Amino acid sequence: MPKNRNTFSSLTAWRRRIASRVVHGGWGWIREAGAVTAEHPGKLRFRRIGAGTRLAFPQGTVFGEPWIELGDHCIIAEQVTLTAGMMPGLDLGAEPILTLGNGVVLGRGSHVIADTTVTIGSDTYCGPYVYITSTNHSYDDPHQPVGKQWPRMEPVEIGPGCWLGTGAVVLPGARLGRNVVVAAGAVVRGEVPDHAVVAGAPARIVRTWDEENGWQPPLRTPAPVPIPEGITPEQLLAIAELTTEEA
Repeated sequence: MPKNRNTFSSLTAWRRRIASRVVHGGWGWIREAGAVTAEHPGKLRFRRIGAGTRLAFPQGTVFGEPWIELGDHCIIAEQVTLTAGMMPGLDLGAEPILTLGNGVVLGRGSHVIADTTVTIGSDTYCGPYVYITSTNHSYDDPHQPVGKQWPRMEPVEIGPGCWLGTGAVVLPGARLGRNVVVAAGAVVRGEVPDHAVVAGAPARIVRTWDEENGWQPPLRTPAPVPIPEGITPEQLLAIAELTTEEA
């Protein structure tokens, strides 16, 4: 009897391995086939989708594509929502509403809601679950449900080279300068100057940089050493292995 039980267990394990390979292989194929690129846009007809840009599958809610411009080499992760206008099927005029520059990264589960113009500068990176919106609920009338009152809309502009941490929220009317860092979970409104770090809800400036004084307050960690030009991936692996052996 123990022998039969072992045989049954081995057969079950073998079937599970085969099923796992089939499921993972099939899901990998689905993700590849379902990705949106300039060459394979599927049903999405963006105003522009640049070379090398890719929307991972499954996509989040996407509508108003004729008023959405995506630059070159953008990375749009899974379940990212991109919308132009308050609802599908609206005529939003001749100009783009939502514009992403080249090299923009939007992390998994992020939302960019552009009922009026939203611009994200080139090489801006967003962590997962970042929320950027040009629209906010109003609550002027105390006798009406908030969700039924006409919202307020203000353009949003995020400069090039910014970094928005996980769960950051950018509210209507926000204007972020160049190379701004938004801490995880921060809620940003108003103007943020170039080379500033903001944190908190509501966000406030916690660090700034200028040519004369550098970072104030000073950084507490040393700057990372850049990888020298010409180093190959194989050489980096060899250095890592050598470092591990010495440790």
